[in-house]
Amino acid sequence: MTESADFPAPTEGILATLFITVRSVARSRDFYSRVLGGTVVVEENPCIVKLSNTWLLMNPGGPPTPDKPGITVANYEPGDTTSIFLNLRVADIQACYEDWSAKGAEFLTPPIDRGAELRCYLRDPDGYLIEVGQSTGLLHGEHAAKRPEDLRG
Repeated sequence: MTESADFPAPTEGILATLFITVRSVARSRDFYSRVLGGTVVVEENPCIVKLSNTWLLMNPGGPPTPDKPGITVANYEPGDTTSIFLNLRVADIQACYEDWSAKGAEFLTPPIDRGAELRCYLRDPDGYLIEVGQSTGLLHGEHAAKRPEDLRG
């Protein structure tokens, strides 16, 4: 039995969780718990890992079901594009970078100072992109520079 504070079941209102389709529940459970420090709430069917104030639900993909007719849950195909990713905000990005790297996380780059924040990215075992950021300038009103595509024409 899990502690009620660790289980994503609100007594009122709404609580958001993130479902990710994984090829190996055991491998992903290990990554999100051992490497990133999450708490395993349910081992599988679905696997639930509490990561700070967020719950990650993980299961393999599968065919349509009666409650989602015509919809197949497919494995993520990693590549050079993405449209959604997990964003983790941390108090000390350098400490996380060093700790998680020592546990096997492979970052795309070390943390980079972007003025408004320090930021870096890594991928989970299925190739999902994870942003790790520490607010710095944002805490004092400094925002990221506008990109040309953000400016009104």
